[in-house]
Amino acid sequence: MKKGSILWLLGIVIFAAILIVPESRIVFTALTTAHPYLMGFVKFGILATMGELLAIRITTGSWSIPKGIFPKAFVWGLIGILITLIFQIFAGGVMAAMSNGYLPGGENKLVFAFLVATIMNLTFAPTFMAFHRCTDTYIDLLNENTKNIKLLNITSRIDWNGFISFVVMKTIPFFWIPAHTLTFLLPPEYRVIMAAFLSIALGVILSLAKKSKK
Repeated sequence: MKKGSILWLLGIVIFAAILIVPESRIVFTALTTAHPYLMGFVKFGILATMGELLAIRITTGSWSIPKGIFPKAFVWGLIGILITLIFQIFAGGVMAAMSNGYLPGGENKLVFAFLVATIMNLTFAPTFMAFHRCTDTYIDLLNENTKNIKLLNITSRIDWNGFISFVVMKTIPFFWIPAHTLTFLLPPEYRVIMAAFLSIALGVILSLAKKSKK
């Protein structure tokens, strides 16, 4: 096994151990409760970046750290903060709507999780994904020393047809809604880190789709 694979797997093992070992799990839960935004930044900044590195490994056949990985990791961290807030908004909103009879299910936890996942992914997710695609493209243009970057430079470089046909029309109904249904069945303190782990899985899916297209 190559050094890159060992280091990557070691990172996953460390995160898994934190959640499995009772003593570290207690500390993790306490930190998540006390500092939700900071922990959201750390979880996504590290795990989602690991997902990007794995996608590069699958696509190219070798481990490499591309230019712009650190700015992209910072953006992932900011996304972790946003996801922390969004999870609270959608979970609280769906719970209130179910309690007041605006949505079915009563107090059924599975119905609650499915409704949160469905509504969130059909409303917030496409906008968020498009924005993230733009930030990644902007960072790529900066690393190519492109001068006077305008919005048109960014949007014209993005494969919007692939974004709509695959990312929105396929990953949302067949991956994100089922995956987030499972996520919202978990206790609140574990939902954001579950979402961060899911970003790794999505990186694998996207890289395999790219290889298949090639």
